[in-house]
This record gives sequence, C-alpha cells and structure tokens, in this order.
Amino acid sequence: MPRKYGPKAQEEVKKAMKEYKKGKLTIGKSKKKVEKREQAVAIGLDQARRKGGKVPKSKKQSKGK
Repeated sequence: MPRKYGPKAQEEVKKAMKEYKKGKLTIGKSKKKVEKREQAVAIGLDQARRKGGKVPKSKKQSKGK
C-alpha cells in the first residue's frame, strides 16, 4: 500500500509540531495559540497542501463534493 503522505507533508507537520511544543504555533488571523496536538497536525498538513505536497484531501473538502 502506498504512503498516504509525502515527505514534504511530513516535514511541514514536523515544523508545526516543533512550534506547538515551544508554544509559538497560532491559529489563522486571530493569532490564538494552538491548544491541541490534533490542531497542530492539521495546520502542518494544510501548509503542506498549500506548498503542493502529497496530502489527501481533508474530510471537509471531500465531503462537499
């Protein structure tokens, strides 16, 4: 079975997790601090998606179609 996430996605999630652990990862324009690990992973995957990494569509994106 092929990998679900590419190396770019893994790298972005890794960066997001490092920021989360330091307490510097924020959410969107509101600049609220991320409080949950799952939010940090979602932010990392979203950043990878925007940079063109191999990441499957989120449930929210695929549900509407």
